[in-house]
Amino acid sequence: MSYAIYPSLSDKTIVVTGGGSGIGAAMVEAFAQQGARVFFLDVAEHDSLALEETLRHAKHPPKFLRCDLRSVDAINGTFAGIVDAAGPIDVLVNNAGNDDRHEIGELTASYWDDRIAVNLRHQFFCAQAATNSMRRAGRGVILNLGSVSWHLALPNLAIYMTAKAGIEGLTRGLARDLGSAGIRVNCIIPGAVKTPRQMQLWQSAESEAKVVASQCLPLRIEPEHVARMALFLASDDASRCSGRDYFVDAGWYGE
Repeated sequence: MSYAIYPSLSDKTIVVTGGGSGIGAAMVEAFAQQGARVFFLDVAEHDSLALEETLRHAKHPPKFLRCDLRSVDAINGTFAGIVDAAGPIDVLVNNAGNDDRHEIGELTASYWDDRIAVNLRHQFFCAQAATNSMRRAGRGVILNLGSVSWHLALPNLAIYMTAKAGIEGLTRGLARDLGSAGIRVNCIIPGAVKTPRQMQLWQSAESEAKVVASQCLPLRIEPEHVARMALFLASDDASRCSGRDYFVDAGWYGE
């Protein structure tokens, strides 16, 4: 299968959070294949360094930067370093997150705060840091990663779904406030993507069949399918797309 090439992405500076594995790694690779300069943030050093090595022959080899996104100071310092090294940020992909399952009766306030920081708060502060340079350039793209989970009311994910629902509201707010500066903001909503982590959660043949049967398309979603949506929305081909949600879920309507 052949895919589109977007000339408008060549040599652009792209930042992907949570880019060391899963969907994030697929996005890092996809943007690198378009000739973009990719910086990816993560705390998983082993996976991230391995990805760097795999893509070392790209036109612009992607650069891994360790950053704990729970720290606003770390975010600001990392983004400032990227701008110093590569100039204005053209595209930010807010991908990082963690969908650990949790029982409502066992949760503490500190766990709540940590999960919101991991799944929602950093998206705002990364956007804030990225737009400092985007405003000066008069253009930019922010892509926030949501989740189909809260649309389906999946079990044992109350905090995660709260964060992911909030991301859709954040997307609309940022799109409205930043549009006058030429900055587009959209939300990508993946369905049941076949990453190594998700395969641990859906590892039985019965669970796999149940997911596929819930979708309009009886096909598994791979990380590259989400990455292809990101490429389009980041490119000039999507120059009039902002403030909207784009599902990549094969039409998943329930369990």
